[in-house]
Amino acid sequence: MSTDPLVIFTPSGKRGTFPVGTPILTAARQLGVDLDSVCGGRGICSKCQIAPAYGDFPKHGVVSQPEALSEWNAVEERYKSKRGLIDGRRLGCQATVQGDIVVDVPPESQVHKQVVRKAASIREITMDPATKLYYVEVQEPDMHEPSGDLERLSLALTDGFGLPPLTCDLRVLTTLQPILRKEKWSVTVAVHQGRVGGPARLLKLWPGYYEGSIYGLAVDLGSTTIAAHLCDLRTGDVLTSAGVMNPQIRFGEDLMSRVSYVMMNPGGDVEMTKAVRDAINALTVEVASEAGIEADAVMEAVFVCNPVMHHLLLGIDPVELGQAPFALGTSSHMELDARDLDLDALNKAAQVYILPCIAGHVGADAAAVALSEEPNLSKDLVLVVDVGTNAEILLGNTEKTLACSSPTGPAFEGAQISSGQRAAPGAIERVEIDPVTKTPRFRVIGTELWSDEDGFTEAVGQGGITGICGSGIIEAVAEMRMAGLMDPSGLIGSAEQTGTALCIAEGRTHAYVLHDGRDVDGPLITVTQGDIRAIQLAKSALYAGARLLMDEMGVDKVDRVTLAGAFGAHISPKHAMVLGMIPDVPLDKVTSAGNAAGTGARIALCNVAARRRIEDVVHEIHKVETAIEPKFQEHFVAANAVPHATDPFPELAKIVDLPVVSFNQNANREGGGRRRRRG
Repeated sequence: MSTDPLVIFTPSGKRGTFPVGTPILTAARQLGVDLDSVCGGRGICSKCQIAPAYGDFPKHGVVSQPEALSEWNAVEERYKSKRGLIDGRRLGCQATVQGDIVVDVPPESQVHKQVVRKAASIREITMDPATKLYYVEVQEPDMHEPSGDLERLSLALTDGFGLPPLTCDLRVLTTLQPILRKEKWSVTVAVHQGRVGGPARLLKLWPGYYEGSIYGLAVDLGSTTIAAHLCDLRTGDVLTSAGVMNPQIRFGEDLMSRVSYVMMNPGGDVEMTKAVRDAINALTVEVASEAGIEADAVMEAVFVCNPVMHHLLLGIDPVELGQAPFALGTSSHMELDARDLDLDALNKAAQVYILPCIAGHVGADAAAVALSEEPNLSKDLVLVVDVGTNAEILLGNTEKTLACSSPTGPAFEGAQISSGQRAAPGAIERVEIDPVTKTPRFRVIGTELWSDEDGFTEAVGQGGITGICGSGIIEAVAEMRMAGLMDPSGLIGSAEQTGTALCIAEGRTHAYVLHDGRDVDGPLITVTQGDIRAIQLAKSALYAGARLLMDEMGVDKVDRVTLAGAFGAHISPKHAMVLGMIPDVPLDKVTSAGNAAGTGARIALCNVAARRRIEDVVHEIHKVETAIEPKFQEHFVAANAVPHATDPFPELAKIVDLPVVSFNQNANREGGGRRRRRG
């Protein structure tokens, strides 16, 4: 067993042991980690910046100490003094391995830009935002009737638009008088009023009639990805969307790992709060720049997030969420000044609205899905599944709505997968396997061509094929089951058992080769037995959560299924059904809602009545706690089979004939032959 130090890269999750003295850049290249460098490791380009993470990481099984990297050197000091280097960052070409270390690769150091899987969906929204523009003519000051300029502006807004008395931040108040006088007391103002009868808050002024727009940000703050949609608050149009990996991944890939980090590292919650707020500020600047506006024009932001992310955004210690009874610091909606959250990239007086949480493990993101998809208004029984690192599941109709969360883990995002990576150009996102020849064909992000079509290599370009993202691994596993390369228990067969040399030995198990690029210095991309297990665990948690809600509702089937989140748009219903991710229904009853949580955030951003509506609806949703329900484990174990050990899938059987195969040698010997199992 190697005694060399262990190096773990986030957000990719790739890990390996390396001799003491190995540069981090070298380790990254050997593991296929997406870490940029154009200067040949001479410390000139700064493209290989990394952020070491220190502390106790039980999820990774390591304690990462500051002395696990070589000391700060003269090359790094020279670069920082001349061009600047963010505190805590190191140059991957200069920092060398000295002990077990967790290393985060920030987005700007990654060669391939993140693809926003949580893109905005087209949606008609009735516009009635909390922040609006008003043009008024203000009465000039009069020595005989003395009053302040703010008070007379407030009176003009009350007389003209029925607004309540105006309040404002001191920083806005200091700009008031010169702007009022510039255009002879005519002025356009941006005013925020979060609820009817509530206070009116002055955010910004323009002299005369302002013909421009004001903007808001709808943010889906996920465990793995942060997605932001920049919206015009006059029209509701989405100007641009962008996403980044959540930098908290370096503290733990899943939510409970992050809670454990806080428990074992005093001040860990403060670290994670700062990391996520910094990322939101950077993302705000990015989307504003792409839209060609100043970030200062962003007057309002709406956030949706799961309970742990909710607490870490607010700066609340999430430890109570890691143990029964999973008590929230607050479950109510929040209305805050952006500066309370250190969101300095927004307008200095910007306002923030955070949707209410449903319960300790069902957060504001689930509330946003409920706002977007409205299962409580459905006449038929609909199951809404928002797939992610932590899946939110809603089951309901006009009579009753249930909700739960299920800890699926990051495998669906491409993490914990041997060749896994985030969604970026070069990542395999679609897979088909010929059931006769057992050969694969695939598509990668960045081109519409399949790998067996003319021009594919040229279309992929110099970046090449780099790995497999979440949608790709899901389709690969389902295709392997349909092609007879994997049995219902999840075992991959040998070359002799499957009839293809693409099934290769890997220790005591087997792996299936999707792509072998080693002849051109590219990667060998396989689906390993460990990958299958990671997907089984994730999909079992998802299906078990759905079954638990069905038990509570007293039903054995649902009328339709809505897939939300990144996978709703990128996974075919057939592959989801073959895996057993969702209950059996006719495939035409499985639809995609895209990023429903993000859509819910946009609805709340653009319509104040929708905020009041979801604040009421969350009290009507009954929460089922998967962590303490005895039947969850029973459903989870049965769902390990692909598609399922006991539940029938008659609708799937109408369109897919799953091979009856078994690669368990012990079971074959005990039974005197091949054991037949229902697919």
